[in-house]
Amino acid sequence: MASPSLVWLRDDLRLADNPALRAAVDRGEPVIVLFVFDEESSGIRPLGGAARWWLHHSLASLRDRIADIGGRLVLRRGPAERVVREVVDDAGASAVFWNRRYGGAEREIDAALKSSLREDGVEVASFAGSLLHEPWTVTTGAGTHFSVFTPFWRACLAVPAPRAPLPSPREIDGATSAAASDDLDDWGLLPTRPDWAGGLRETWEPGEPAARARLRTFLADDLPTYDTARDEPSAGATSLLSPRLRWGELSPFTVWHEAVATEGAGGFLSELGWREFAWHTAFHFPELATRNLRREFDAFPWPRLSPPMLEAWQHGETGIPLVDAGMRELWHTGYMHNRVRMVTASFLVKNLLIDWRLGEQWFWDTLVDADGANNAFNWQWVAGSGADAAPYFRIFNPELQAKKFDRSGLYVSQWATDAPTEPIVDLGETRRAALAAYDVVKRSPRDAG
Repeated sequence: MASPSLVWLRDDLRLADNPALRAAVDRGEPVIVLFVFDEESSGIRPLGGAARWWLHHSLASLRDRIADIGGRLVLRRGPAERVVREVVDDAGASAVFWNRRYGGAEREIDAALKSSLREDGVEVASFAGSLLHEPWTVTTGAGTHFSVFTPFWRACLAVPAPRAPLPSPREIDGATSAAASDDLDDWGLLPTRPDWAGGLRETWEPGEPAARARLRTFLADDLPTYDTARDEPSAGATSLLSPRLRWGELSPFTVWHEAVATEGAGGFLSELGWREFAWHTAFHFPELATRNLRREFDAFPWPRLSPPMLEAWQHGETGIPLVDAGMRELWHTGYMHNRVRMVTASFLVKNLLIDWRLGEQWFWDTLVDADGANNAFNWQWVAGSGADAAPYFRIFNPELQAKKFDRSGLYVSQWATDAPTEPIVDLGETRRAALAAYDVVKRSPRDAG
């Protein structure tokens, strides 16, 4: 009986343009498709609640799609290095394939597993499936990584275009008896007591088919007005593809090639570039979610935390209409318009003087698209402590932002009609306090990363 190949899926929950899956199927042997739910390995960050909800439904969709073409999705829970090894041994797999990850802890796990499997005579191959350009392939003239987006993206556009997407396999020989599987429902990814996911269910349909449908709709209906309307939260001009890319229901190669053929796609494609920039930064600075990239910000004199202030921000009860609308949209849908993300983050860090890491943690728990690079990268950008960061003295005034980008008041009226009307802080006074605190940082030695 032929030895099966094993495909280990991670943040690539799709059939189309999946290089690891394609390699296994093309090998011509039975295929085991494995997903490991790992929150135990050292350095692996447990998922937030909204992300767990999305993962459950995306896995359920993928399981059904794999079954439709003759395969079977095997689910296991535990430390990935141990679990993958167990499945390989139990099934007698002779080859293992995966698409590369770029977080520090994830790379260590993958490298150790690749080494040990190869020592035992198992064929192991990894592939580029999650980024258009891998972090070591785009460097400055001096051979270092970029710290500013514009030259980074210019360099990306100067290298050969991203490869064409790979087709979905038409059939998988499922090796159905080769490995036991957990029951997805037993993982407890969905909230029950209480069930707070009603808004997520109203807003999203996870899974590859819905992701591809959304991409087609965006390119046909929204891309023509993307550059002019994307900053207006009520315009509906954003792609809503971020959770699809985060979970790999779409590959960036698919998005790139379908978008680049559409006139006027440059602004949207640069957003793909921002995602790349975040991951390249995280590759070189794995502690992005916990440490200031610009080390002089270690001297920032964060005041003693006021839990009521933090809770008012989390629950959309600050009395600042645009901030409250954004935080309530986030809680209800697991998502927030990007312009409003910047405004709410700036308000937390620069008006409430609360450490950006506490905001990052809240977004990590409540966003369906929170991933290991973009969430922390964007928080550090707003805080002024990150790569190509907005200067700390750039403080988004939420009232002016609302007048400019929500002139009709549709967004605020949709999400914050019953929010408090008395602001918890004075925007002018807190702006002055933030700038005074920043004086300490300006006097500190500059040392990035």
